[in-house]
Amino acid sequence: MRRRVETMQENRTKLISAARKAFAASGFAGASMDHLTAEVGLTRGALYHSFGDKRGLLAAVVAQIDSEMAERARRAGSSADTDWQRLIAEGEAYIEMALDPEVRRIVLLDGPAFLGDPATWPSQNACLEVTKQAIAKLIADEVMQLVDVEAASRLLSGAAFNAALWVSASEDPEEALPQAIAAFRLMAEGYLKVR
Repeated sequence: MRRRVETMQENRTKLISAARKAFAASGFAGASMDHLTAEVGLTRGALYHSFGDKRGLLAAVVAQIDSEMAERARRAGSSADTDWQRLIAEGEAYIEMALDPEVRRIVLLDGPAFLGDPATWPSQNACLEVTKQAIAKLIADEVMQLVDVEAASRLLSGAAFNAALWVSASEDPEEALPQAIAAFRLMAEGYLKVR
């Protein structure tokens, strides 16, 4: 039984890895499941058993990349001097990831198109929970104005995600990026407590 579980996990890992490459190169719609499964020596049955369908595989790939994005954002904020600066640095890092071709194609373009509203993605909700904790602390420390934690968290997270969407879809992402970050920072500063 243990070997069977290990084999299933190995197959999942192979399929996610192959799908990541295929989705980044050809997009979700253009990726062939027959080619993808053959490339890793598996059948479509293994794909369906592990993920239900192609869309389920995309959800697993998005979750993996989203998790990596959250870690990259945390690292970007880790050298900040204050909790506020950490929150802003993490948001800005998330927006900057729109320049990463894999993130752009899989998470920002194909993810919403084929998986629907990112607010319903488990990986996005995990990030939202971290943001809620940070905002609750900033309010308790009187850095931020007294505001509903859920509302502020959703608005800041949504602003970062939508800024990344805009950057990724723009004709010149390199030009759009500093504009998006400046607007995100200005919007976020509206939450600061006036001293």
